[in-house]
Amino acid sequence: MDKNQGPEPDVNQLADIDPIIHAPARLMVITYLFVVESIDFVYLKRMTGLSWGNLSTHLTKLEDAGYVIIKKTFQDKKPHTMIQLTDKGRQAFREYKDGLQSVLGKLPD
Repeated sequence: MDKNQGPEPDVNQLADIDPIIHAPARLMVITYLFVVESIDFVYLKRMTGLSWGNLSTHLTKLEDAGYVIIKKTFQDKKPHTMIQLTDKGRQAFREYKDGLQSVLGKLPD
């Protein structure tokens, strides 16, 4: 590598990237959740374009990892599901983001 290009990126750090977050659909979901306090399942489905089943499957994986809390209630006798990022999920997303920036920020343009 040319010494004028700056430090060489350590792409081996990519192996440490959280695979639960790294899946494209889950990354999209957790990114939406990161910027809000909580979000309605129907709204999240609309925003991501995922099917009911696909979104539900990805949320289950995030829930099993302790990254989200899913609260199911009824409003006017209709089911209502809210999703919220946990503190653990927020921290995992920050670490994921920082890890990617650490590697990708050192790549030449």
